[in-house]
Amino acid sequence: MKIAFQMDPITSVDINADSSFRIAEEAQARGHELFFYTPDHLAFEEGRITARGHAMTVRREQGNHVDLGPREKVDLADYDVVWLRQDPPFDMHYITSTHLLDKLAGQTLVVNDPFWVRNYPEKLLVLDFQDLTPPTTVARDLETIKEFKEKHGDIILKPLYGNGGAGVFRLDANDRNLTSLHELFTGFSREPLIVQKFLPDVSNGDKRVILVDGEPVGAINRVPAAGETRSNMHVGGRPEKIGLTDRDLEICAAIGPLLKEKGQIFVGIDVIGDYLTEINVTSPTGIQELERFVGVNIAEKIWEAIEAKL
Repeated sequence: MKIAFQMDPITSVDINADSSFRIAEEAQARGHELFFYTPDHLAFEEGRITARGHAMTVRREQGNHVDLGPREKVDLADYDVVWLRQDPPFDMHYITSTHLLDKLAGQTLVVNDPFWVRNYPEKLLVLDFQDLTPPTTVARDLETIKEFKEKHGDIILKPLYGNGGAGVFRLDANDRNLTSLHELFTGFSREPLIVQKFLPDVSNGDKRVILVDGEPVGAINRVPAAGETRSNMHVGGRPEKIGLTDRDLEICAAIGPLLKEKGQIFVGIDVIGDYLTEINVTSPTGIQELERFVGVNIAEKIWEAIEAKL
């Protein structure tokens, strides 16, 4: 098959952690042809969806992990699969790319389905599963957020469309910074904030559960660094081996059918204690850590699901 990757520059990825690299590596091992481009080189041209990029070959050799061919323009309708893999922020640039990739429907399989990536951003899809999530409010209005904090005391405040743990704050019952943080966020963004009740279980880790075509295939536990609330690996969280609990399986059983129905083939959900906190569909990570812990080829499972659909 011909496979195109829409992602951030592949030349700078960590080949021992990046999920897009691992997916590309597995695709190449299965005999598929690879093409790479960045989202700023995606275009709509008189009815065609085109991209300017490079044929690529990958290898597991850090610093020499990719060969890129000459720059060329391709028609993405000629490809079997396009991977939507650039990292957030989930801004209008990101949203526009999903609209353009929508135009490939019926010609090329886009993973994950861009229509539902656009409508199911990580921190909003969870609002459909209130019985699985901690108390949550989405608001820009300061008084609404203050009322939530007064009710729950210890809260987590974060940008609605952020990623990687950036801009995440814990405000306990004694904290006096809510108004200042609200001024900071609203001073540079028109987006709402999301506020959740703080879950003390985060000290034991924030579990990343990987689902492939709606089915759980394993999990890693991300443990915060000493003195840190955030467990994201981008900010020093330590991955650990962990199994799936009955509650994890209950959560996956509740959300899995919807993810499968909406074409979300590779998804990473975040679970703290007994609560679902995020459903990551844009560019989830964790494949390589999970493969090392459980000795299972997760990238192979992803490609088997894609090949079955084609």
